[in-house]
Amino acid sequence: MDLVPAPLEFRAGPSEDGPFVLGPGTRVVADEASGTAARWLTATLGAATGLPLAPASSPHATAHAGAVTLRVVDRLAARGTEAYELLADASGVLIEGGGPAGVFWGAQTLRQLLGPDAFRRAPLRDGPWRVPPVRIADAPRFSWRGMLLDVARHFMPKDGVLRYVDLLAAHKLNVLHLHLTDDQGWRIEIERYPRLTEVGAWRARSRVGLGDDAPFDERPHGGFYTRDDLREIVTYAAARHVTVVPEIDVPGHSQAAIAAHPELGNADVVDTASLDPWDGWGINPHALNVSDATLAFYENVLTEVLEIFPSPYVHLGGDECVKDQWRASPAAQRRIGELGLRDEDELQSWFVRHFDRWLAERGRRLVGWDEILEGGLAPGAVVSSWRGYAGGVAAARAGHDVVMCPEQHTYLDWRQAGGPDEPTPIAHVRTLRDVYRFEPVPDVLSEAEAAHVIGVQANVWTEVMDSARVVDYMAFPRLAAFAEVAWRPLPPPAERDVADFERRMGAAHYARLDALGVEYRPPSGPRPWQRRPGVAGRPQEGPPPAR
Repeated sequence: MDLVPAPLEFRAGPSEDGPFVLGPGTRVVADEASGTAARWLTATLGAATGLPLAPASSPHATAHAGAVTLRVVDRLAARGTEAYELLADASGVLIEGGGPAGVFWGAQTLRQLLGPDAFRRAPLRDGPWRVPPVRIADAPRFSWRGMLLDVARHFMPKDGVLRYVDLLAAHKLNVLHLHLTDDQGWRIEIERYPRLTEVGAWRARSRVGLGDDAPFDERPHGGFYTRDDLREIVTYAAARHVTVVPEIDVPGHSQAAIAAHPELGNADVVDTASLDPWDGWGINPHALNVSDATLAFYENVLTEVLEIFPSPYVHLGGDECVKDQWRASPAAQRRIGELGLRDEDELQSWFVRHFDRWLAERGRRLVGWDEILEGGLAPGAVVSSWRGYAGGVAAARAGHDVVMCPEQHTYLDWRQAGGPDEPTPIAHVRTLRDVYRFEPVPDVLSEAEAAHVIGVQANVWTEVMDSARVVDYMAFPRLAAFAEVAWRPLPPPAERDVADFERRMGAAHYARLDALGVEYRPPSGPRPWQRRPGVAGRPQEGPPPAR
C-alpha cells in the first residue's frame, strides 16, 4: 500500500481474508485508554463516509466482528507508547497500541488505507469503504518529530494553526514548535503586560522579499493569540497527540518587546523609546538588557506561558544575539565584572542559565538554538541544532539532548527549485529528494552519544510567507518527505529509494493532500497562481541573512 510515512512492517493478507467493508452497522469499540482516538476516528471517518460509526466502550475492548476495535496492550509497551499494530481482515479491524498515542497513529494509518476520500469533510460517494487485508507493525524512530511554525514574522490566525495541527498528525508528526515572539511581532497575550500585544503585535509595514532593496508592503500587519486561543490550540493538539512547544525568543530577536517596553532595552546606549516592531528581516542589533528588572519581567512572562502550555519543553531562542550594545553598555559591562565573566558570550550564557534554572525548578526543560553553546552550555538544556550538525554533535558529546534541524536539510523557507518563477527564491535549492535524503544522526557520534538525538524538526520561517497558501506551498510536499525521515529508520542517504517514495506520493498521497485542501507545490512546478515572477527583493544565492 502507498502509506506515508511507510510503516516498519507491512504484510498484505491473502485476498480470501478481506477486505473489511465499513457500513451502517460498523461500530468503533475502544477501551478507556483509547477513548480519545475513538472519538477522533468516529468524527473524522464519520464526516468523510457519512456512516454513523457508532462508538461503543468496552473495558478490555475484545475484538468484535464487524467493528473497528481500538485498545492499549501491555505487550507493545516495550516498543514504546507510540508503537502500534493494525490487523484487518473481512471480520473487522483491530488496532493495538503500546499507549494511547500508538492507538491514535494506528487510526491515522487506517484512514490512509481507506483512500484519499477518507480525508474529506463530507462524503462524495455512498461507498463501499474497503479496508484491505493487512498486518502492520510500526513504531517511530524519534520521540520528537516536529515542525516549527513562525507566526511572529507573519501571523497565522488560530484556525490556520489548528489546521496545521491536523496536517502534522496526519503525517505522524508530534511536536508543533510555535515561534511566538520576534523583532517583528509579539503574538501571545500576557495579562500582566498588555502593551506586549497592544504595541508589540502590530507593525506598520513589511518588506516584500529579502534584501535592503526589497520594497515595502505599506499595509499594517499583526495579530495575536489570546490566552484562551492558545489553550484551545494546546487542547486540540493534545487530542491528536501533538505537543505544542512555545518559543519566547531572548535575549536577541526582541525588538517588538522592547518597542512595547523600552525599559527592556539597552537605553544607556540607544534610544529605545523611539523603537517600533521591526519592519525588516534579518539579524537585528537590539538585545534585551541584563538587569534584574528584565530578568523579573521575563520570569513573569514565563509564569503565564507555563499556565497555558503543559509541554515539558519551553524554547527560549538564544540565537543571533548581536552583542554590540552590551559591549557599549556601561550597565552590561558592570554586570560582566560583578559576575566575573570573561566576555559578552559568557554574559549570554549566564542569561540563559538563569532561565534554565528557573524552568527546572518548575519541572520544565529549556530548549535553545545552538548559540546557547557559546560561553558554556546551560545544564539540562536541549539544543536545537540549526547551523548544520556541529552544535548538535558538540551537545550530544557533552551529554545534552539534541533536536536536529540543520538549515541545509530542514529549512522549508529555502526554495524548492532553481526556476525564476518560484514564489520565494531565497537560499539554496532544497528539493523533495534532498529532504528525503536527510540523515538526522551523524555517523561521527558513538551509539551512546547518538541516543541524545531525541528528535528532528522541520522549520517554517515566514519572512517571505505572508499567507497560509504560501506556507502550504513551501511546506508541502517536502514535509511529507521529512515525516518519513522522522518516523522510521532509513538506509544511508545514497541508498534510499527516492523513486519509491515519489511513486507513493503520486499514487495516493498527493490525492490525500488535495482532499485536505493543501496547496502544495506540484512535481511539475508551481501552478499559475503560485508563481510570482519578478518577486520583490534580490534572489539570494546563499543562505538567508537570518534563520
